[in-house]
Amino acid sequence: GAVGVLHAGLIPSLVFKLKTESDRIQELILDTLSSCLRVEASEALKAGAIPILKEKLTHSSVAIRSKAAWVLLEIGTHPEGKNTVCEEVTPVLVSLLEDTDPEVQASAAGALMFAAVKPQGRFSALGAGAIPPLLKLVAEETSKARLSATKALTMLAELPEGRKTLLDHTDTFQQCLNDPHEAVKRAAETAISVIRWKP
Repeated sequence: GAVGVLHAGLIPSLVFKLKTESDRIQELILDTLSSCLRVEASEALKAGAIPILKEKLTHSSVAIRSKAAWVLLEIGTHPEGKNTVCEEVTPVLVSLLEDTDPEVQASAAGALMFAAVKPQGRFSALGAGAIPPLLKLVAEETSKARLSATKALTMLAELPEGRKTLLDHTDTFQQCLNDPHEAVKRAAETAISVIRWKP
């Protein structure tokens, strides 16, 4: 279905409709865009999706905030999308790490994780104060965002300033070494080794 939507050239229309449709329809559009962006991101980028999605990150609806962050995560998985997310959206994503809804937190942490793959994404996240809220998510045993937050912090630890800050918090990652999820354990091991690395 996603390939059909892309071939039919419907992405610009869907992006435009995000500005005018009711909340329920916006949720459906965001779900559709998420599926399409797994295949290809360039049409959404050309259609100016990022500024509209950035605006949706502060929407009163939890579902729309969460889905908008998820669509940005999908955009961030594509090389051409990473740059734009890094430049334009990182500070808003950082603020969503402290959202009241766990789904929104998880989507924001995931989008930040992909943005932090690029050096400018790391600098932007660090500058926006991402470390404290990410650490908080890693420390919460029930957090859905734990894995993404751990991976994002690992990337921030690749910057000298990030490493220096995180050296005081290795105990947070040590707790994750007993996590029931194997992926979280492995991510915590990687985080500790990156944080303790000496040049």
